[in-house]
Amino acid sequence: MFIQINKEEYLKEVSKKAWFQTHNIIFTIIFLFPVFFVIDLIYAKDIWMQIMIVRIIIVLLIYSLYNYIYSKKYNYRILLHITFFLISALSALLCSLVNIQNLAIYFLSYSAIILFFNLQVFWEPINSVIQTLIALVLLAVFFNIFSEYTIDNFISNGGQFFLIIAIISCLIPNARHKVILREVQQQIQIEKSNEQLKSQNRDISEKNNIIDLQYEQLRKLDEQKNSFINIAGHDLKNLIGSIIMSNNMIKEEEDRLSPDQKEFTGYITQSAEKMQYMLSKLMDVREIESPEMKFNLEIFDINSEVQHVYRGLIETAQMKNIHLIDNILKLPLNVKLDRVFTGQIFQNLLSNIIKFSQTNNSIKVATGLQRQRFIFEIIDEGIAIGQEELDMMFNKLKTLNDASGHIESRLGLGLSIAKLMTQEMGGELLYRSDENGNYFRVEFNVIN
Repeated sequence: MFIQINKEEYLKEVSKKAWFQTHNIIFTIIFLFPVFFVIDLIYAKDIWMQIMIVRIIIVLLIYSLYNYIYSKKYNYRILLHITFFLISALSALLCSLVNIQNLAIYFLSYSAIILFFNLQVFWEPINSVIQTLIALVLLAVFFNIFSEYTIDNFISNGGQFFLIIAIISCLIPNARHKVILREVQQQIQIEKSNEQLKSQNRDISEKNNIIDLQYEQLRKLDEQKNSFINIAGHDLKNLIGSIIMSNNMIKEEEDRLSPDQKEFTGYITQSAEKMQYMLSKLMDVREIESPEMKFNLEIFDINSEVQHVYRGLIETAQMKNIHLIDNILKLPLNVKLDRVFTGQIFQNLLSNIIKFSQTNNSIKVATGLQRQRFIFEIIDEGIAIGQEELDMMFNKLKTLNDASGHIESRLGLGLSIAKLMTQEMGGELLYRSDENGNYFRVEFNVIN
């Protein structure tokens, strides 16, 4: 996630951080600086009262400057420089006024003030260097004006410690300044990242709401689909029952029927029984959509089933002047499948090809045995179905529409159902379409 920080907001956050540190320094000085009068009371008894008054005046002056500069939104460095200068002036003066025996105490207190200041301040290190130089200048000026002892005594009684601490403490703001700048940058990045995450979370919540609405719509559509299938299935069952009843009435006049008529009534009986069986399966929508459909498995000769389907569609093909080529293997090949659904697979594939083939085309129907697999093939020399419909044909119970939109769909529910049943019975259905026509292939395992 890339976070871009503009200069304006970066400087604004840096200023807030700088003022936060400035608040800490100023209020610490306001509350603690007057307390140093205890040192004056012990080690500068002659002038402690005057020094106490000066300390209070400095604190009040610092507080007034703080309110003014902060209210006017001036640079915080101005306030810090003035504050440090006032404290340095008093501390340097005291180092020049007190007795030589007490000088080390005041140098140490002066060193503690500088060290505290540089530990807390947030500014460029050059500012601390400037203040240290000012402190040394003030010490030199007040020493020349007020001191009664030599420079060696001045340095040996705490001056050397003050100098070392002042110089070393100037190094602290450099590292502190870099660390705080990095913290400010990381803080801005975290805040912006959180905003982006919140925005993404809102988008995800909105999308989830949309998904929930769509899911509810789909659920209602699914209920409508199930209701429609149940209604249509019951109506079809009534129609099939009427066909079976009418066919049985015809069979009662068997003595008056010719051999061809008897054969046709047999086909009607078989087809009606298959339709009843398939409807009983397909009516159970939950069973269709379950991971495994329940089939009535039995051992039978699959070549004879293909031959039966082939003979049943010869007359349909002849009506369109389509020539069916019989390359069906005459040897028996036993499989353990659902006979009705297996026959329906072949029926759907071959009837689709006949229905949408051009007049005078040749359709080759062939079976074979390859590596213990039964092979059923249909080769159509008609117009290729095309790649777009090829990508859609294996979708579950989805109708494939011709690209033109004016020609009837080549492959509707028939092929989708055939694909579903083939897979559920452990077989494989393949398809290929090119400039030479259309090709279907079904494979099932055979048993010895």
